[in-house]
Amino acid sequence: MSRPSSRTDTAALLAQYDRPGPRYTSYPTAVEFNDSVDTKTYEERLALANSASDECLSVYMHLPFCEHRCLFCGCHVIISPDKSNSSPYLALLEREIELLADRLPDRRSISQLHLGGGTPTYQSPDQLDHLLTRFFKHFTAAPGAELAVEVDPRVTTIEHIDALHAHGFNRISLGVQDFTPEVQEAIERVQSIEQTELLVNHARKRGFRGINIDLIYGLPLQQEESFERTVDEVIRMGADRTAVYSFAYVPWIRAHMNKLADEDFPNREEKFQLFSIARERFLAAGYEPIGMDHFAKPDDELAKAKRDGHLRRNFQGYAVIPATDVLGLGISAIGDVRGAYVQNVKKLSTYREAIEDGRLSIERGVTCNPDDVLRRDVIHELMCNFRVDIRRIEAEHNIDFAATFAEDLEDLREHEANGMVNVTDAVIQATPQGELFIRNIALCFDRYWREKHSSGDKPIFSRTV
Repeated sequence: MSRPSSRTDTAALLAQYDRPGPRYTSYPTAVEFNDSVDTKTYEERLALANSASDECLSVYMHLPFCEHRCLFCGCHVIISPDKSNSSPYLALLEREIELLADRLPDRRSISQLHLGGGTPTYQSPDQLDHLLTRFFKHFTAAPGAELAVEVDPRVTTIEHIDALHAHGFNRISLGVQDFTPEVQEAIERVQSIEQTELLVNHARKRGFRGINIDLIYGLPLQQEESFERTVDEVIRMGADRTAVYSFAYVPWIRAHMNKLADEDFPNREEKFQLFSIARERFLAAGYEPIGMDHFAKPDDELAKAKRDGHLRRNFQGYAVIPATDVLGLGISAIGDVRGAYVQNVKKLSTYREAIEDGRLSIERGVTCNPDDVLRRDVIHELMCNFRVDIRRIEAEHNIDFAATFAEDLEDLREHEANGMVNVTDAVIQATPQGELFIRNIALCFDRYWREKHSSGDKPIFSRTV
């Protein structure tokens, strides 16, 4: 299918389609999490998960420490220039690993392990080695498992890469955002092209594949020409895949973002042009669009999964080897176990108290009902593969799609009239233009969004463009 290359093709739709909306790493989204889901709920779900002993697990481990807070960051982090402050946290994390292993005596195989942050490589290579040794004492990586890490090139060394490689890590994601010096200074994230390329090359030498570089558009002082140079540098480095995220400007949640000067931001049209440039350059270089904001080389596993219709999405992003259950380790980490989303406490002192007492530390979550499960399937198909196979949904969920989603399909008519999506009795297919606004299309199937939107409530989300 041909895709638009003109940077002005969709400019006229911005006013209509640029609105707050979820990124759908989960459904229901985290806005629906509440304290009715607690540690007792988690214990019950873990017992159910343990019975599925022939299935692999996915694990997310949160390492929240950073030396310095980047002004664009929306993650749950702990800022500490003194790295010795993280040692007690690592001990707690190791204890949580043991607590979970005790509750999963018959299910210890993993298909995915993701170290996120914060900055996982804030920890020394020796600290990572010790933590991973403890983890793999209790859990085993299945053949072909994805073992991934997020890194900040400013604090990551060759020794970090070697230590991770020794434990079987084979995926790496490098945060870049923008190589333009003025932009880096504005967001307080100064790093060189050389730092990044050194790690890319060494990771590839060590056998890492699916090497990803993160970019962000909509940052202060970004310009079309300079951002295009950043994109071209990423292409030149030979990244296997890349994520081009819209800057989630949420100063009402992350107060440090108030330090960014309003007058330095690109306006809505300029911001969209930045993404259009990235899309144009990556497609011209042979990358394929993956989901709403990722691109991958045709021989990358994400691209293959997309072509086969097997691409999936969870809190770690797009996934090739999904698991039926996801464990979250560390403060604020989110798990997805037997139909319940569960989130650990965010406060370090509360986490410490629970773990030292031999308890898991769930603060909130949501239990999915059958309607949630159905809608999650539809929304994730759109977010991953830009299409919904209506006949498959009907067969797997035992429903009449048109009757069940009558209101949703009515909402979809406007997008169809705008050339964003084609709807037949058998398939819902986003058009090339609709791929750019896939979050807006997915909103049609979000029951919680419809209820809140119609009642005048305003969920706290970043903008879709």
